[in-house]
Amino acid sequence: MKMSSYLTAIVLTTLSYGAAASPAFSLGSTDIPDNLVLTQKQVFNGFGCEGGNISPQLHWQNAPEGTKSYAITVFDPDAPTGSGWWHWTVVNIPASIHALPSGVKMETVAAGIVQGRNDFGYAGFGGACPPVGDKPHRYQFTLWALNTDALPIDHNASGALVGFMLDSHVIAKAELTATYGR
Repeated sequence: MKMSSYLTAIVLTTLSYGAAASPAFSLGSTDIPDNLVLTQKQVFNGFGCEGGNISPQLHWQNAPEGTKSYAITVFDPDAPTGSGWWHWTVVNIPASIHALPSGVKMETVAAGIVQGRNDFGYAGFGGACPPVGDKPHRYQFTLWALNTDALPIDHNASGALVGFMLDSHVIAKAELTATYGR
């Protein structure tokens, strides 16, 4: 079976934790171009940046056996903070869901999905906004397959707390890394 260059380009890293050999757990996006550079739609609108601040479409396939829910995180390890920058945390996505549309309104997807607080200070997606003159930053979109239906997270949860809870329940991860600089 020939895999499209589009899918090959965006499925960058798949990590499994004890999973048996099976088709690769993968994450992709129709909104992030093949060159993996974020568009103005995914750029923050504030902090000196002027973008759409719209979350990209995301889709995934081949979840490992035992997946009871998913989570999505977006993290910039290159932010000049000493600890990176959390752009988005979403937990309690039901295992029956395999895609989120661009600019998703979580309340329209399923009850119980929770977005944690990003480092801009609110619950929801916060787009790319690296300092002017920095080398392009990496934005790690990570899909987490979890062994629990729900995590005890609310909209005030920090990225660090969400990360701690995810590490306690992860079965597998799929990652898509895009860049953006200005």
